Amino acid sequence: MKLGIIGLPQSGKTTVFNALTRGDRPVVMSGGRFEVHTAVVDVPDPRIDALSQLFHPKKTTYAKVTYADIAGLEGTAGGSIAGPLLTELSQMDGFIHVVRCFEDPSVLHIHGQVDPQQDIEAMEGEFLLNDLILVERKLERLAEEKRRNSRDKIEIGRETVVFERLHGALSEDTPLRQVELSPEEKAVISGYSFLSIKDLLIVLNLGEGQAPPQVDYPCQVCVVSLQGRLEMEIAQLPQEDAQLFMQEYDIAEPSLNRMIRNSYALMKLQSFFTVGEDEVRAWTVHQGAMAPEAAGVIHSDLQKGFIRAEVIPYQELVSLGGLAEARSKGKLRLEGKTYILQDGDIMHVRFNV
Repeated sequence: MKLGIIGLPQSGKTTVFNALTRGDRPVVMSGGRFEVHTAVVDVPDPRIDALSQLFHPKKTTYAKVTYADIAGLEGTAGGSIAGPLLTELSQMDGFIHVVRCFEDPSVLHIHGQVDPQQDIEAMEGEFLLNDLILVERKLERLAEEKRRNSRDKIEIGRETVVFERLHGALSEDTPLRQVELSPEEKAVISGYSFLSIKDLLIVLNLGEGQAPPQVDYPCQVCVVSLQGRLEMEIAQLPQEDAQLFMQEYDIAEPSLNRMIRNSYALMKLQSFFTVGEDEVRAWTVHQGAMAPEAAGVIHSDLQKGFIRAEVIPYQELVSLGGLAEARSKGKLRLEGKTYILQDGDIMHVRFNV
């Protein structure tokens, strides 16, 4: 999973990136230049920690998420996203939009005043206009193909219906993530770099002690609030000092943990585990994934030769004290190809290739 951190200049994108990744990138304005910095982060999961204590494996592997700090967006809704910036944005699975809420006289807002509502609408508008331009260009090409009889007319007509539907939504300022699409319609648009179709998490970047402002949010987005600079300072401290700092400011846990959980919820992801003396490992699948698909995440051969899976929920395994105890008490369930994996399942795959 790769999430792009976006926002207007001086919104605190890099501050949030540093908090999430425990990094120390300079927090300076890029001046509208296109820049991308990435970091791969372990997904904190107390269940993995508990399983490692139970099995004492040689190796413990957490699930991973990649964050990309993307500079270059100005929120002008000028439809000018192109080239390397558009390519980078199109490769993201979703976006984290950092919205400035803090006041700082030494760091002027790009639009002259701090207005979270305006910034949210400006960034959404830039994505909407970019997508509208793509759709209009595609409709022009489809009309030309129909005129020239260069392709099957039925196929052209089917595609035209889909893109006209998208055009109607975008013309009404409706992001494509709100448009219900059938699997066939999704296949038609799969090769296009639409930005407003991607999942979005809005981060309200607050000043120290600041309450979240009242803002109207776009539909179907997740919203969280955090004190970006304070969280970055905590992330850069040694662990013992960080704990003391968090207690002093009454912070239950770092933004790193909360943001990653929200990232997972945003993308409708869940974790399952494989356990043993060699390795305890977390794997990531989409909610609703069936057992063979999850087996394929581990290795393609497991999916090809899938017979059945031994499954037990995390909490039940831990309460029983291990696999041997679970097996002796008949608690390991045998599940077939139609089993829908649940978050926290421990799975062992039986296969034959």
